[in-house]
Amino acid sequence: MQRHFLSINDLSKKEILQIFNLAKRVKKNPTIYSSKLKNKTMAMIFEKPSLRTRVSFEVGMTELGGHAIYLGPNDIQMGVRETPMDIARNLERMVDIVMARVFEHQKLIDLSVDTKIPVINALSDIEHPCQAMADFLTILEHKKSFKKLKITYIGDCNNNVTRSLYYLSQKLDVNFVMAGPEGYKLGLGTELMSPFEAIKNADCGITDTWVSMGLESEKKKRLKVFPKYQINKKLMSLAKKDAIFMHCLPAYRGYEVTDEVIDGKQSVVFDEAENRLHVQ
Repeated sequence: MQRHFLSINDLSKKEILQIFNLAKRVKKNPTIYSSKLKNKTMAMIFEKPSLRTRVSFEVGMTELGGHAIYLGPNDIQMGVRETPMDIARNLERMVDIVMARVFEHQKLIDLSVDTKIPVINALSDIEHPCQAMADFLTILEHKKSFKKLKITYIGDCNNNVTRSLYYLSQKLDVNFVMAGPEGYKLGLGTELMSPFEAIKNADCGITDTWVSMGLESEKKKRLKVFPKYQINKKLMSLAKKDAIFMHCLPAYRGYEVTDEVIDGKQSVVFDEAENRLHVQ
């Protein structure tokens, strides 16, 4: 049976650590791997706009000797012109791998059912496993080990990034704490109301936009609920002195994070963005 990467839970702890080790080797000397995907082609399906996802996957394929084809919303109209299953049946005859950035996770499942080539989740409403892998690679680079770490996520806990971070924390036995308002909780793991309590003695503070793509209609409501969950200098001062700050980007400065934090010495957001390339 063909394996896919739709969820962090598709990988074992051993496989996750192997990917991190390989990513570090590729990052250090990419030329050694420059022909590993020679004559291989990736189809990149996008229902949502993207900066980091498109560039990292396309550059990654190029640096490994392969080729990537961008298929935007108007190119395919998945579920309108053709079903995801029919799209997959076509693509498996022409390309070697598919990555898809979709609104509904079910479309990824439909793409992958009985498909002869691997399908990668480049973001869905349920999970964002590639982002979580890049985040943990960044944490590993800065903290050297996952042992005894406390990672705190503050903001909208019931989103795709948080879910993947939680699953990855479980796989790697990392203490993952979340803080968000009622109605915006994941329903898994350690969830607190107080952002101040959550970030105490944390090794890493993470946040994300309060209004994800597809939730624009909730913007006014969310901007009233989330301000006390902003990561600012006062909040970060409760974390460990050597704590790092992370954000998957794009960041809406002045909302979920202040300029002084995202541009400060503790911020590793651009290391994090770069690691999308290496881990993918």
